[in-house]
Amino acid sequence: MPKLRHTILRLIDLREHEHTNLTLLAVCPNSAAVLEAAVKVAARCHTPMLFAATLNQVDRDGGYTGWTPAQFVAEMQQYAVRYGCTSPLHPCLDHGGMWLKDRHTRDKLPLDQATHEVKLSLTACLEAGYTLLHIDPTVDRTLPAGEAPAVPVVVERTVDLIEHTERERLRLGLAEVAYEVGTEEVHGGLVDVENFVLFLELLKTQLAARDLAHAWPTFVVAQVGTDLHTTAFDPAAARRLTAIVQPTGALLKGHYTDWVENPADYPATGMGGANVGPEFTAAEFDALEELDRRAARLTATRRLEAVNFMAVLEAAVVASNRWQKWLQAEEQGKGFADLAPARRRWLAQTGARYVWTDPSVVAARRTLYAQLALVAPDPHAYVVEAVARSIEHYVDAFNLYDAATWLA
Repeated sequence: MPKLRHTILRLIDLREHEHTNLTLLAVCPNSAAVLEAAVKVAARCHTPMLFAATLNQVDRDGGYTGWTPAQFVAEMQQYAVRYGCTSPLHPCLDHGGMWLKDRHTRDKLPLDQATHEVKLSLTACLEAGYTLLHIDPTVDRTLPAGEAPAVPVVVERTVDLIEHTERERLRLGLAEVAYEVGTEEVHGGLVDVENFVLFLELLKTQLAARDLAHAWPTFVVAQVGTDLHTTAFDPAAARRLTAIVQPTGALLKGHYTDWVENPADYPATGMGGANVGPEFTAAEFDALEELDRRAARLTATRRLEAVNFMAVLEAAVVASNRWQKWLQAEEQGKGFADLAPARRRWLAQTGARYVWTDPSVVAARRTLYAQLALVAPDPHAYVVEAVARSIEHYVDAFNLYDAATWLA
């Protein structure tokens, strides 16, 4: 039995027999500081931690973090040693599917090539020791814009990717892994309850037909009211979908949990897990912005050369063109400088995760830390702790303090 699957069964048992509700937190490791902060929190709160890495973040080409799957897991393990973390840490793949890596969409890969690339990445995740794989073939760039693949097509492609992964797992002689299926996006056709039920029914039938019943998912993802621009979790929707999913042995998982207004409702409504990512980038951004203000005062009093870290960071975001991904309809075609100041800051904050490893940003950050070290003992620790406090907000709301003991 895979360790994460055991954790989920124990979580279900706690709910049904001990009236204890927990929701597992999945941190998107979009930077080294976020990964370090999450391991630090897992250690001092004695809680399991999931790390949901997308193919944009971590992949065979290094992603925007610079990590391959093996390097990502090794980095996680190094932080575990540094902080004496004894609670379970689970490296996970988030959104493993065709065209969900920006480069594949940009390069307009055909279906067979996009599928091949995803399968190679799934194998790399297995080799690195990932314990949960999100299988998400809910995007089809060969269809007209705005058109979603039919649910039977989504199921067929889901099972095909799981079958590939299981073959590779056996070839590599690895223990079972846990799976996550579905999506929170409308393009997957899984938000409608009828489609949601149809997806689960077809998935069960096709997995059994291919002798893959043992690979039944641990998590099923669905829309529970939140997305990139909304922060209101819908308890009624969560209860309804949980009632559908839980009898199958899986749990409901929410994405886009960033800045959610009512996080304590997640465990109360039976949510098994929740992903948080951009919020932690924002915490890192805000901490660096404060340090940059302090550095400006320091350089003035000590007559040092100004770092202007935030200006360097913004320039890197603009040069990456990643900010254009988040433009709203009325902003299309505008240059970055033509946008309102509040929007420019939001886009820089959101897009910062794509450029933390840009050489200009790395150099400016190094200089920033070096100057502040003249008066502050550890500027980097200040940033990591700022992210850690943001993560602990969810640990507390999800009843995860000392959860490693509950779930042992």
